[in-house]
Amino acid sequence: MSPELPILDMGFTSHLGVTFEEVSADGCVVRLDVDERHHQPMGVIHGGVYCALVETAASTAGAMWAIEQGRAGVVGVANSTDFFRPQRSGTLEARATPVHRGRSQQVWQVTVNRLADGALVARGQVRLHNLKGFQPPG
Repeated sequence: MSPELPILDMGFTSHLGVTFEEVSADGCVVRLDVDERHHQPMGVIHGGVYCALVETAASTAGAMWAIEQGRAGVVGVANSTDFFRPQRSGTLEARATPVHRGRSQQVWQVTVNRLADGALVARGQVRLHNLKGFQPPG
């Protein structure tokens, strides 16, 4: 994880065990060491885990870009994730790349691959809304 971004090491992604390998306004790479905590009842990774990896990689890079453009950050408004191969264990790597970055929204594509052999296990697309101003709750 990038030492200048400690906020990434908290909340849901921290609970899942996601680590941040690369973070920039032009992309993000996250990894997850899969174990039984991530399984659904049939013994393979729960689809929500793939969705979370896709959303995390896209939103992190998208927020970095939005902030560079003078925006407050982003929120996700759509996440479409396809699952290709079942996975039980090992390390997954999700890599986000921009498709469109505009004044009010962004679209990012994310591939999720097994680190051991590079096989594509899931792919997603996330649409983000760029925030003009944001006040966190509380």
